[in-house]
Amino acid sequence: MKDNNIIRDKSYAFAIRIVKLFKYLCEEKKEFTLSKQMLKAGTSIGANTEEAIGGQSKNDFFAKLTIAYKEARETHYWLRLLKDTDYLTEQEFNSIITDAMNY
Repeated sequence: MKDNNIIRDKSYAFAIRIVKLFKYLCEEKKEFTLSKQMLKAGTSIGANTEEAIGGQSKNDFFAKLTIAYKEARETHYWLRLLKDTDYLTEQEFNSIITDAMNY
């Protein structure tokens, strides 16, 4: 799609980072539980954004964007938890949290 939707583009790019982080955590850190939660929430941001773009009404649009915002907050939680339990270094955390905070 080439309609230059910055929210859609940023949420998709963030989802890619989340998937790559999930793979890293599973393969390198052997962490499967917290990272699975992070994967679900982090990729749901973009999915709900896409649904909002295709919303049937203003209310539908805002409802889906609200869900995307809630998923971004949940992703922030999982990322903090992964850092504070030493699955992510401070540098790894700082690299991705900036993207998570832009929602």
